[in-house]
Amino acid sequence: MVHASHDVLIHCDALTVFDFLADGINNSLWRDGLRSVVLRSGAAGKVGAVYQQSYHSNQVSGIPGTYRITASRSGAELEFAVLYGPIGTRGGYYLSTEGESTRVRYALDFTPRGFRRLYWRDSHKLLAQEVQQLERLKAVLEAPSQHAA
Repeated sequence: MVHASHDVLIHCDALTVFDFLADGINNSLWRDGLRSVVLRSGAAGKVGAVYQQSYHSNQVSGIPGTYRITASRSGAELEFAVLYGPIGTRGGYYLSTEGESTRVRYALDFTPRGFRRLYWRDSHKLLAQEVQQLERLKAVLEAPSQHAA
Protein backbone atom coordinates (compact mmCIF):
# COMPACT_ATOMS: atom_id res chain seq x y z
CA MET A 1 0.00 0.00 0.00
CA VAL A 2 1.13 3.53 -0.77
CA HIS A 3 0.15 6.34 1.59
CA ALA A 4 0.50 10.12 1.38
CA SER A 5 -0.80 12.88 3.60
CA HIS A 6 -0.39 16.60 4.10
CA ASP A 7 -1.91 19.08 6.50
CA VAL A 8 -2.46 22.84 6.61
CA LEU A 9 -3.90 25.32 9.07
CA ILE A 10 -6.73 27.29 7.47
CA HIS A 11 -7.98 30.48 9.07
CA CYS A 12 -11.68 29.52 8.86
CA ASP A 13 -13.98 27.63 11.21
CA ALA A 14 -14.28 23.85 10.82
CA LEU A 15 -17.88 23.91 9.53
CA THR A 16 -16.99 26.34 6.74
CA VAL A 17 -14.05 24.18 5.67
CA PHE A 18 -16.06 20.96 5.96
CA ASP A 19 -19.04 22.30 3.98
CA PHE A 20 -16.71 23.47 1.20
CA LEU A 21 -14.94 20.09 1.00
CA ALA A 22 -18.14 18.05 1.30
CA ASP A 23 -19.64 19.61 -1.82
CA GLY A 24 -17.49 17.95 -4.48
CA ILE A 25 -18.51 20.58 -7.03
CA ASN A 26 -15.97 22.85 -5.26
CA ASN A 27 -13.07 20.50 -6.12
CA SER A 28 -12.42 22.26 -9.42
CA LEU A 29 -11.86 25.52 -7.49
CA TRP A 30 -8.78 24.21 -5.70
CA ARG A 31 -7.58 20.95 -7.28
CA ASP A 32 -5.30 21.49 -10.24
CA GLY A 33 -6.08 19.33 -13.25
CA LEU A 34 -9.86 19.14 -12.79
CA ARG A 35 -11.90 20.47 -15.66
CA SER A 36 -15.37 19.79 -14.27
CA VAL A 37 -17.22 18.03 -11.45
CA VAL A 38 -20.83 16.80 -11.53
CA LEU A 39 -22.96 15.25 -8.79
CA ARG A 40 -24.18 11.97 -10.37
CA SER A 41 -26.28 10.58 -7.52
CA GLY A 42 -27.15 11.08 -3.89
CA ALA A 43 -27.38 14.24 -1.83
CA ALA A 44 -24.51 16.72 -2.20
CA GLY A 45 -21.91 16.23 0.50
CA LYS A 46 -23.66 13.26 2.13
CA VAL A 47 -22.61 9.63 2.53
CA GLY A 48 -23.38 7.80 -0.71
CA ALA A 49 -23.10 10.87 -2.94
CA VAL A 50 -21.29 10.03 -6.19
CA TYR A 51 -19.35 12.68 -8.06
CA GLN A 52 -17.94 12.39 -11.57
CA GLN A 53 -14.86 14.45 -12.32
CA SER A 54 -13.22 15.22 -15.63
CA TYR A 55 -9.45 15.65 -15.54
CA HIS A 56 -7.17 17.19 -18.08
CA SER A 57 -3.45 16.79 -18.44
CA ASN A 58 -0.77 17.84 -20.87
CA GLN A 59 -1.21 14.61 -22.81
CA VAL A 60 -4.94 13.87 -22.59
CA SER A 61 -8.13 15.83 -22.12
CA GLY A 62 -11.33 14.59 -20.54
CA ILE A 63 -10.00 11.73 -18.39
CA PRO A 64 -13.00 10.66 -16.26
CA GLY A 65 -12.90 9.88 -12.56
CA THR A 66 -15.71 8.97 -10.17
CA TYR A 67 -15.75 8.83 -6.37
CA ARG A 68 -18.26 8.12 -3.60
CA ILE A 69 -18.42 9.71 -0.16
CA THR A 70 -18.12 6.78 2.27
CA ALA A 71 -18.10 8.51 5.68
CA SER A 72 -18.99 11.94 6.97
CA ARG A 73 -18.92 13.65 10.36
CA SER A 74 -19.82 17.32 9.98
CA GLY A 75 -16.90 19.56 10.86
CA ALA A 76 -14.60 16.59 11.57
CA GLU A 77 -14.05 14.11 8.72
CA LEU A 78 -15.03 13.28 5.18
CA GLU A 79 -13.90 10.01 3.57
CA PHE A 80 -14.24 8.80 0.00
CA ALA A 81 -13.38 5.94 -2.33
CA VAL A 82 -12.50 6.33 -6.00
CA LEU A 83 -14.79 4.06 -8.00
CA TYR A 84 -13.26 4.79 -11.39
CA GLY A 85 -10.29 6.93 -12.34
CA PRO A 86 -6.64 7.09 -13.28
CA ILE A 87 -5.63 5.66 -9.87
CA GLY A 88 -8.12 4.00 -7.53
CA THR A 89 -7.61 5.45 -4.09
CA ARG A 90 -9.32 5.76 -0.74
CA GLY A 91 -8.86 8.86 1.29
CA GLY A 92 -10.25 11.56 3.44
CA TYR A 93 -10.09 14.99 4.95
CA TYR A 94 -9.66 15.14 8.73
CA LEU A 95 -10.39 18.42 10.49
CA SER A 96 -9.58 19.68 13.97
CA THR A 97 -10.19 23.09 15.50
CA GLU A 98 -7.20 25.12 16.62
CA GLY A 99 -8.44 28.38 18.12
CA GLU A 100 -10.36 30.19 15.40
CA SER A 101 -8.68 28.12 12.68
CA THR A 102 -8.99 24.59 11.35
CA ARG A 103 -6.20 22.09 10.77
CA VAL A 104 -7.00 19.94 7.74
CA ARG A 105 -5.17 16.72 6.95
CA TYR A 106 -5.68 15.23 3.48
CA ALA A 107 -4.70 11.55 3.35
CA LEU A 108 -4.72 9.11 0.42
CA ASP A 109 -4.09 5.37 0.23
CA PHE A 110 -3.50 3.32 -2.91
CA THR A 111 -3.34 -0.45 -3.00
CA PRO A 112 -2.35 -1.54 -6.50
CA ARG A 113 -4.25 -4.55 -7.80
CA GLY A 114 -4.76 -5.88 -11.30
CA PHE A 115 -3.90 -3.39 -14.03
CA ARG A 116 -3.34 -0.68 -11.41
CA ARG A 117 -0.04 -2.34 -10.53
CA LEU A 118 1.25 -0.52 -13.61
CA TYR A 119 0.95 2.69 -11.58
CA TRP A 120 2.88 1.31 -8.59
CA ARG A 121 6.14 2.95 -9.60
CA ASP A 122 4.69 6.49 -9.90
CA SER A 123 1.90 6.19 -7.34
CA HIS A 124 3.77 7.69 -4.37
CA LYS A 125 4.76 10.73 -6.41
CA LEU A 126 1.21 11.16 -7.75
CA LEU A 127 -0.38 10.84 -4.30
CA ALA A 128 2.13 13.26 -2.78
CA GLN A 129 1.38 15.84 -5.49
CA GLU A 130 -2.35 15.44 -4.90
CA VAL A 131 -2.28 15.95 -1.12
CA GLN A 132 0.03 18.97 -1.49
CA GLN A 133 -2.87 20.72 -3.22
CA LEU A 134 -4.22 21.48 0.25
CA GLU A 135 -2.09 24.61 -0.02
CA ARG A 136 -4.41 25.76 -2.81
CA LEU A 137 -7.46 24.96 -0.66
CA LYS A 138 -6.02 27.19 2.06
CA ALA A 139 -5.54 30.05 -0.43
CA VAL A 140 -9.08 29.71 -1.79
CA LEU A 141 -10.76 29.59 1.62
CA GLU A 142 -8.69 32.43 3.05
CA ALA A 143 -9.32 34.72 0.07
CA PRO A 144 -11.09 37.94 1.15
CA SER A 145 -14.16 37.16 -1.00
CA GLN A 146 -14.82 34.03 1.12
CA HIS A 147 -15.30 36.17 4.23
CA ALA A 148 -17.65 38.73 2.75
CA ALA A 149 -21.21 38.19 3.89
